[in-house]
Amino acid sequence: MDTSNGTEAVDATAVTEGLRTYLTGALGREPGPDEDYFALGLVTSLFAIELVNFVEQRHGIEVTVDDLDLDHFRTLGRLRDFVLAKTASRGAAA
Repeated sequence: MDTSNGTEAVDATAVTEGLRTYLTGALGREPGPDEDYFALGLVTSLFAIELVNFVEQRHGIEVTVDDLDLDHFRTLGRLRDFVLAKTASRGAAA
């Protein structure tokens, strides 16, 4: 689907499924949309860095220092919302 400025719209379902697949592999089980895998101790600080790198590479976005708030990354739902907001702002800047 194209937006009015010619950029491809990001599909929320596809973003969710891609993130779910990545997180399932990393966690060894499928996370619920609001399950805080950091609070549950399922991941390490190294994983946080890997997660940021995955999101940047997979979605072609830049996670800035200002974006490095754990609240953006702690659940599948929050991570999806973060990716959708960053990709939307990327499209608006085009």
